[in-house]
Amino acid sequence: MSTRLFDIWSRFYDQPAVQRAIYKPVQDAVVDALPRGTTRVVDVGCGTGQLAARLADERPAARVTGCDFSFGMLEQAGARGADVLLVQADALHLPLADASFDAVTSTEAFHWFPDQVAALREFRRVLAPGGLVLVAVTAPVRPVRRAGRIFTLIGGPRARWQSRTELRQLMQAAGLRLREQRRISRVPGGVLLPPVLTVGERPATPAR
Repeated sequence: MSTRLFDIWSRFYDQPAVQRAIYKPVQDAVVDALPRGTTRVVDVGCGTGQLAARLADERPAARVTGCDFSFGMLEQAGARGADVLLVQADALHLPLADASFDAVTSTEAFHWFPDQVAALREFRRVLAPGGLVLVAVTAPVRPVRRAGRIFTLIGGPRARWQSRTELRQLMQAAGLRLREQRRISRVPGGVLLPPVLTVGERPATPAR
């Protein structure tokens, strides 16, 4: 997928109304679910760095990395001046060492990943045993998902929206143990386009 769409969107992403209505409720849910003792966090699909900067500010003991494949997004993130390491890469090929993080977060980006199981396996790879993956993404009701799939077939952005059940199955297919899944309250769009937080854990010992 071209980065052009996201480079353009980066100019509007930080508008207060957009953040308040769309992204803040999702980021609040991730921050709330992230264990307080987590010290090594990478935010994949970090966009303009809202969540990464917030984590660095609210948890000064944490080392936070933000990763996005859009230079436009990372340029905006860098302008924040937060104590965050920024990395340009896509979710399927993270230039990060094995077992180097305690948590991987991803908010409202997962639907853009072209191979979602491969992305989750990459998240699992960079996690230390017992580490968490926290994916917060819109899980539209069935008619909306169907309409979205038709739209991509006629040339629209190739979003891959999943149901709550499918999100759980993707986590398990990537070798992650499901820890939690819950709906996030958000207005507007909370009925047809409800965001869902799904938390998976890298098992401390390999499955037999």
